[in-house]
Amino acid sequence: MNAREEVLARVRAALDGSTPPPPVPRDYATTGTHPDVVGLFAERVDDYRAQVHRVAARDVPATIAGLVGDGRVVVPAGLAPPWVPRGIVDTGFTALELDEFDAVVTGCRVGIAVTGTIVLDGAADQGRRALTLVPDHHVCVVRADQVVETVPQALHRLDPTRVLTFISGPSATSDIELQRVEGVHGPRRLDVLIVG
Repeated sequence: MNAREEVLARVRAALDGSTPPPPVPRDYATTGTHPDVVGLFAERVDDYRAQVHRVAARDVPATIAGLVGDGRVVVPAGLAPPWVPRGIVDTGFTALELDEFDAVVTGCRVGIAVTGTIVLDGAADQGRRALTLVPDHHVCVVRADQVVETVPQALHRLDPTRVLTFISGPSATSDIELQRVEGVHGPRRLDVLIVG
């Protein structure tokens, strides 16, 4: 008997004759009642030290241009072309090649107001996961109609078979003395454009 078989045998022995667990209550709130869901989303995203910009659709390209300046910008293949006219489309760059870009601009799948979280699902306007993890600056465009109040509402909009990336602010961690360090596991800077 190998170690795996031994562990499984112990689990089976422990479960033998045991009673099934009681049902888990699922009566938690699935919808919210906040009067300004988009405003709540902006407030919570800001709490995570991301920069929030509320703009009209016509102002998206100019706002992005102001945020990325003259830096090299990579974009997913499905991003709306007028948003970043001089953006370089991702053709499967390696991590080292992506590290040479100053910024990435993407869309998103859904925004969650109560947690200030943005969810990407790898759609054409968001690209693959590495695209949003390697460049040091992420500019994410969120339409107001993509913002929901609660996590259950967001989960109803997501396809669980897709690769999902949940982003709550710039990448950050704390060292042993609880000093916040940003940019360790992803972009050091996150700008969120809320459109509409």
